[in-house]
Amino acid sequence: MPLTSEAFGLTDVGKKRPHNEDALLVDPELGLYAVADGMGGHAAGEIASRRATEVLRQHILSNRSVLEALVDNPGQEPKQAVVSLVEEAIQHACSDIYRLASADPLKRGMGTTLVCLLVVGTKGVIGHVGDSRIYLLRGGQCHRLTEDHTLVAAQVKAGTLTKKQAAASQFRNVITRAVGIQESVQVDTLTLDLLPEDSFLLCSDGLHGYLEDAELEQIVSGYSSSELPKTLVALANQRGGRDNITALVVSIEWDGVLSDEEAVEAHARMEMLRSMPLFRHLTYKEQNADLSIASTRSFELNDEIVSEGEHGDDLFIVVKGRVMIEKSGVQIAEVQTGGHFGEMGLVDNAPRSATVRATEPTRAMVIPRSELMTLMKREPVLAVKMLWSFLQVLSDRLRTMNSDLSEARQELAVAHAIQPFAEE
Repeated sequence: MPLTSEAFGLTDVGKKRPHNEDALLVDPELGLYAVADGMGGHAAGEIASRRATEVLRQHILSNRSVLEALVDNPGQEPKQAVVSLVEEAIQHACSDIYRLASADPLKRGMGTTLVCLLVVGTKGVIGHVGDSRIYLLRGGQCHRLTEDHTLVAAQVKAGTLTKKQAAASQFRNVITRAVGIQESVQVDTLTLDLLPEDSFLLCSDGLHGYLEDAELEQIVSGYSSSELPKTLVALANQRGGRDNITALVVSIEWDGVLSDEEAVEAHARMEMLRSMPLFRHLTYKEQNADLSIASTRSFELNDEIVSEGEHGDDLFIVVKGRVMIEKSGVQIAEVQTGGHFGEMGLVDNAPRSATVRATEPTRAMVIPRSELMTLMKREPVLAVKMLWSFLQVLSDRLRTMNSDLSEARQELAVAHAIQPFAEE
């Protein structure tokens, strides 16, 4: 792999449980890290969590060529192949545990949560089932990248329960998805670009159940990656330790893989996306989901990026350089770094209304409509947010257009009023 990762992990039985049913997986050579929190009587939870991490690792190791293909070509197809591989590995673990439980009455109903991070080239791929979590520690901020698959989380998402009510609910530990309870399970995945000095925290609910996300951000900023797991486990025990506690911190080591220019561009892609009205109201996790379907293209001086009259369904965001927008051969606008064009193509496959040409060497991030539609079908909450934002963008444009037309009418009326005097 062209980059390395370093991990520090700790798992603890806590103060209330007789044995530890958490499991953690650390494989820096493969770039694979995972935390699993088992459930089931007669120590079956311990078996389920350990088995889940074993099957996960073995399946990905057996298909290592898929990872190598993404390192060689960080395009959309190789990236999707790795995402599919993570999903398959978790599904294999699910069916394997289900078969074990079905064959032994003492293990009937056993299962486990599972959250994993796979570091491949300059990409991170996350797989998630249950209420174990993964956080991204970036630029002094802490971003949660997973959503709990619990009853109260679903109620909060649906608006039938407040976060305060959820914290006090007697059903807060009821899980709606787990690996091994049934023969298959729905797996959440997320792909993101890795940036210099990124770190990730993978943990079981025995830890995050005692911490608010805002508090976690303050804590992680005060400790090194090697100190953090021990500090967090001690804090959870200090606050009750009612469950097993696992914390795993993964730090990305770059070793000169990216040039300074590439690192700046990788950071810029996210910042530009976050600043756009269409994506501004999404969570950090949702913004990364949008970013994961984007590709970056290069254009030379005078390259025609969009042609008037041709059909197109891509949104372009200028990462570096500048472009000119032309209508019927007349220059009407210029778009510089941070600007965007072509967003109507995301919802309407009508012919392009103008030509866009690079006026200097340009790099642009491209989000295709087909990929966005697939993402929105999979993430209905994200879809609603984006559609609402799109309506706001169109509303702002209509107001601006009406204002411009009103001013034009006034100027035209004044011109008609003074014309007779001019003729005299």
